[in-house]
Amino acid sequence: MFFELVYDKSLAQASYVIGCQAGGIAAVIDPKRDVDTYLKIAEANNLKITHILETHIHADFLSGSRELAALTGADLYLSDEGDENWKYEFPHNKVKHGDIIKLGNITFEALHTPGHTPEHLSFLLTDKPASMEPVMLFTGDFVFVGDVGRPDLLEQAAGLKGTQEIGASQMFDSLQEFNKLHEFIQVWPGHGAGSACGKALGAVPMTTVGYEKIRNWALQMLNDKAAFSKELLADQPEPPRYFAMMKKLNKVDRKLLTEVPVIPNLSEADFQKVKADGLSIIDTRPWKQYADGFLKGTLNISNNNSFSTWMGWYMDYASDFILIAEEGQVEDLTRKLMRIGLDNLKGYITPAQLINFEGDNLQKYSPISKDTLESKLGSEDIQLIDVRGKSEFKNGHIDHAENLFVGKLDQNLDKVSKDKQVIIHCQSGARSAIAYSLLVANGFDNVLNYSGGWADWSA
Repeated sequence: MFFELVYDKSLAQASYVIGCQAGGIAAVIDPKRDVDTYLKIAEANNLKITHILETHIHADFLSGSRELAALTGADLYLSDEGDENWKYEFPHNKVKHGDIIKLGNITFEALHTPGHTPEHLSFLLTDKPASMEPVMLFTGDFVFVGDVGRPDLLEQAAGLKGTQEIGASQMFDSLQEFNKLHEFIQVWPGHGAGSACGKALGAVPMTTVGYEKIRNWALQMLNDKAAFSKELLADQPEPPRYFAMMKKLNKVDRKLLTEVPVIPNLSEADFQKVKADGLSIIDTRPWKQYADGFLKGTLNISNNNSFSTWMGWYMDYASDFILIAEEGQVEDLTRKLMRIGLDNLKGYITPAQLINFEGDNLQKYSPISKDTLESKLGSEDIQLIDVRGKSEFKNGHIDHAENLFVGKLDQNLDKVSKDKQVIIHCQSGARSAIAYSLLVANGFDNVLNYSGGWADWSA
């Protein structure tokens, strides 16, 4: 058997290539959208991709299953569980609980594991030349290392009221079945630490059924469904706004993008037209470089592992935008945008071009220190805003601070004072930098960034 984990750090998302080397064929589970990665793996190992499996209708990334099928001719194997709201609207092989999918000498048994979503499947792999016992379980967003999939996304992100309690109950029942599996079975989940699909995901890529029985909090609470459901729903991170769009796009017959697009570098005339047309401009530099010289109206979302997520919070899927980015980073940024379906990137300029085009128009800011914040605390002329998540704020915050989560800040500008000096902070500076650029872009001119944040303050 051939096996390779493909891990996208930008979304903490795992996909898998499994091959039957005797037959020269391979399956891909939960592929990301820039599918050239899988084509290269298959070519390097003399395999033909013939099967594509999905665990569920994803919320956090745009699946590349259909792109990969279009390029390879592989068959799609997708869940036919759940009610009519959870049916894929394009041709595929419909998979039910107990169905066996054959890949040469390898078999995948589909297990219906609802909870995270109603149609969710896990795939139990048996490598028959080695053993007649199953050896791997691909759990998608069902069981993670140290955690389980959150059941509240449908209600919190997609607006399906009353679904989170049902999902929590289904997750409890699904875990009862998981508990019956052999302890030696390897568990390969769909996400790792950093994903918004759970609240306590581990950073290790693989675990076992037996180990999760020992360490996973959820498997310690299978004697009390009410207590389990309450704990599962408590303190989940805010689901990014784009999740609802992913639920839609992963289900419908959408436009395919089978290769990574080449993004044009804009001339000065093109850039001035972008400004005149009011297109969104995203500055992807690290925040300290942004602070040393930025164009008012731009949003500072740095090119790091959170870039896709924050772009998904703020960008309108119907509107065009451009980037400020180093040339060598443009392909990486384009791939990150592809993975959440943000295909309206129309061009970029480099930081050097920005200085050349806008030198005298650039603004600067300097973050404030703890001492400066202490000297201002308690003043009626100050509004202190903590832009961390609700659960972070609940676990500890600076006196006099109010909580406006950065991902929803653009929807809560009416709660930000234009008559007072506004001081913002997060945990350690990254999110407050985004918030600073957003507030300045929206006409708040008296803003200070306490970049040390709660980490500096609590220390």
